[in-house]
Amino acid sequence: MSKHADPLPPDCTHPADPDLLNRMFMHGRTFNRWLNRPVDDALLMRIWNLARLGATAANSQPLRVLFVRSEAAKAQLKPCLAPGNIEKTMAAPVTALFAADSQFYDHLPRLFPHADARSWFAGDAQKDMARESAFRNSTLQAAYFMLAARALGLDCGPMSGFDAPLLNQTFFPDGRYTVNFICNLGHGDPQSLHPRHPRLEFEEACRII
Repeated sequence: MSKHADPLPPDCTHPADPDLLNRMFMHGRTFNRWLNRPVDDALLMRIWNLARLGATAANSQPLRVLFVRSEAAKAQLKPCLAPGNIEKTMAAPVTALFAADSQFYDHLPRLFPHADARSWFAGDAQKDMARESAFRNSTLQAAYFMLAARALGLDCGPMSGFDAPLLNQTFFPDGRYTVNFICNLGHGDPQSLHPRHPRLEFEEACRII
């Protein structure tokens, strides 16, 4: 546990699996510095196989993930990054490019076979709805992915500081996929963490009506 780890509030001391919840939430942090430990293909596949089970509208699953790990791929990614994100991203074992598939609906006859869900999104009249659905549900899936990564022992560093048009041109040149956000993955250096910033209380962010 990091020297900066927060004490557990009362309602996180007796869940069914406190260790798992602690990894995912209480002790889960955004990392900017990384230990020199590789992330292998098998672990990335395990994370995906968990994350894909999360709910999406009409089981549409529009998220597409490109894992940047090789030196050649990192060299392509570097010019796309905001200056403040270069060092930590180049040092990360893997960077996930979370993208939305604009033609996700082509898979719906297989993914949602009990209704003609493809017709809800395909065609010029549905273009805006398809774009919104791809963005919304790929965001959901990317969040599932990060929680699955934490559950399986990895740390995450999500970010949005990048040149999206350049990144899309570099990695998704045919235009079908559009980057949503990116996330460094690896084993974070706990000594690099600062104390956790405050979070909004229930009464500040939530209402029951």
